[in-house]
Amino acid sequence: MPDRSAAPSDDSKDPIADLFENLPDPVTQQAKSALPDAPTAAAARAASEGRDSEDAPVPGSRRAAREAAARDTGAQEIVAPAPSSAHTDRVEASPTSTPEAVAWPLASEPGPSASSDAAPSGATLDDLFHREGTTPTSTEPRRRSRKKGCLIALIILLVLLGGAVAGGVAVWNVYGDRISEVMGWGEPKDYEEGIATGETLVTISSGDTGSEVSAALYRAGVTKTSDVFYDMLVKENIAKTFYPGVYRLQTKMTAAAALAALDDPANKLENSALIREGLSIAAILPILSESLDIPMADLEAAVADPSVYGVTAPTLEGWLFPALYDTFEAGTPATEVIAAMVERTRESLAAAGVPAGDEQRILTIASIIQREARYEEDFYKVSRVIQNRLGPDNAETGGRLEMDSTVQYGYGQLHQGEASTSEEARNDDNGWNTYMYPGLPVGPIASAGDLAIDAAMHPVDGPWFYFVTVNMDTGETIFTNTYDEHLVYVEQMQQWCSENPDSGC
Repeated sequence: MPDRSAAPSDDSKDPIADLFENLPDPVTQQAKSALPDAPTAAAARAASEGRDSEDAPVPGSRRAAREAAARDTGAQEIVAPAPSSAHTDRVEASPTSTPEAVAWPLASEPGPSASSDAAPSGATLDDLFHREGTTPTSTEPRRRSRKKGCLIALIILLVLLGGAVAGGVAVWNVYGDRISEVMGWGEPKDYEEGIATGETLVTISSGDTGSEVSAALYRAGVTKTSDVFYDMLVKENIAKTFYPGVYRLQTKMTAAAALAALDDPANKLENSALIREGLSIAAILPILSESLDIPMADLEAAVADPSVYGVTAPTLEGWLFPALYDTFEAGTPATEVIAAMVERTRESLAAAGVPAGDEQRILTIASIIQREARYEEDFYKVSRVIQNRLGPDNAETGGRLEMDSTVQYGYGQLHQGEASTSEEARNDDNGWNTYMYPGLPVGPIASAGDLAIDAAMHPVDGPWFYFVTVNMDTGETIFTNTYDEHLVYVEQMQQWCSENPDSGC
């Protein structure tokens, strides 16, 4: 690099200025070496005023041209010389316009031919520095290249963002409930104060713990979730003794309000027994004994002979109707209590239109429906599945019901709080193993209510042969036509159970 301090002061001999001699003029957009006679702005103005252009000397350098242009700020019109006599560009400028307001000719516009030593009339920086013997690259492909690069970058960014979102969704699907619980987001587990309404009955059995009472309150519609009451007891370190009996509470109560209601003696019904749907005789008799103060031995003797009550079935299973019994006086005999329950079952059978002699079959179907269905519409769908499996077009199942509830009853696991059956239960040879034997089991497995009895008599139309509950908390149940479809939702149920190990799977 030359020593700048030794350079002569003459601008025309400045090596840097010489280098840029061939660049487009900022006023005329022409290379001075290519068009040595091109008029300057001053000369153009002189011509427009009718004066001789020789009065306006041509600057000897680009620096002089810039200084001359700067002095010429009063110009009303600046004319940029055209590359040929056939083309001129005129730019109207305000009195305060500067040379930067000039309209520059496009590099793509045609101009006069020039020798290889001179820059073309439409010369640009690319033209000047382009390697000799090659064709200058147009600006349009570069614009397209930049646009293409931006598009590719945008696509990559969207892909990365999409991956991040997908990953976040996957994490939320697995851990969303736990995250919401920790952060305090989502739906509250407890009802708000002041919205309690109506009336409902809750039965507490002897020996019930806080978690069992919490579940009973939820089943009765008192609390919003099955564990909110128990969680409150643990969080507040409340040591509570629960006394057996039937309690009259409201629906949609807070956990704290439910606890206060259970402590109020006025809410406990005396000489009353509440039997809920889906209980077997083995679960009903202890409730009757505790609620009505009747010895267990008396109750067991009262149910030993069904013929006493006009029932021809081997046992009274399914014949003790689930309801609230609060009209018995203290000291009522056990046989009188059982007779009242059997009579209430006959009333429900008659209301559903069950023909005489078909009671045992309908009660057996109804008991399975009661144990398997969760929602009212599901009662009638489960009834249809039973009918389809028992019907003549049962090649899909071979006439086997394959109901877990019947297998659990036959193996003594009906009330263990699990939806699935053990391998031992499925392989146990008994009259209720509907995985092993086709047709209905040998008798009812529990006491069914009015809805289940009506559903057994009036199944809804449908092609289903299978159903599975995929969410034990909500009771969401999927009905399907084929075994392959069924397996898809069995896998969904298993996934849910693996993520919720304490939800009764």
